Amino acid sequence: MRDSFGREITYLRVSVTDRCNMRCIYCMPAEGVPLLAHEDILTFEQIEAIVRAAVGLGIEKVRLTGGEPLVRKGILELVRMLGRIEGLHTLAMTTNGSLLAPLAQDLAAGGLTSVNISLDSLDPVRFERITRIGRLSDVLAGIDAALSSGLAVKLNMVVLEDTPASEIEALRQYAKSRGAGFQTIAHYSLSEEKRDDYAYDRPPPCSRCNRIRLLANGVLRPCLHSDTDIPVDFDNIEESLKKAILAKPAHGMVSSAIAVSQIGG
Repeated sequence: MRDSFGREITYLRVSVTDRCNMRCIYCMPAEGVPLLAHEDILTFEQIEAIVRAAVGLGIEKVRLTGGEPLVRKGILELVRMLGRIEGLHTLAMTTNGSLLAPLAQDLAAGGLTSVNISLDSLDPVRFERITRIGRLSDVLAGIDAALSSGLAVKLNMVVLEDTPASEIEALRQYAKSRGAGFQTIAHYSLSEEKRDDYAYDRPPPCSRCNRIRLLANGVLRPCLHSDTDIPVDFDNIEESLKKAILAKPAHGMVSSAIAVSQIGG
């Protein structure tokens, strides 16, 4: 389905939880953020119903995000449910990788096709400073497990103001040596107007945007850099999705009602 500006919308990002086991400095404060009540978070059955309807409208790729999606209890079952949807070509996940090692093989068997793994430094001390509580060894083990399971792997690096060029190159070469993809992500704020001139791989220009987002509380977001929310009507999911697609603006502006921690990368 095309939006009002002729862009083909083929990509749905699904936040399965607002919880995370890290406290990255560019994502949330050290003490964390207010969390949704359990009863306010979509069930797996509701997520499956939304994804199934989205595929019927031309969505070909779904990415599971968080928070950190692997902290969601039973996440493997959700992957299996979505992996059975006919017409869904790509089922991906963005994760910090710290919980991935013991799950990678089963996730791949369940239908997951690829993972983007957040990795901002190969220096254990710097890594711990950025994540506040993360261990680099856990993420590297997750990368190893994902590659061994046959998942396509891409490393996501958020470039901070103090990130040296040598660090970017080191991660680029590490990814290449492992047969993984690599992309740099600008450190941006949703409270600042969306730009199309970032020096890094992401965010992409608005003219190439092909996605909508589903938040963990059942709200569709046509554009990350806006305050437009469309709650899913479970009596007519397809119509809710159509509204979200047609509500996409030509260009993102600012958002005051959502935090980066709610979108999982």
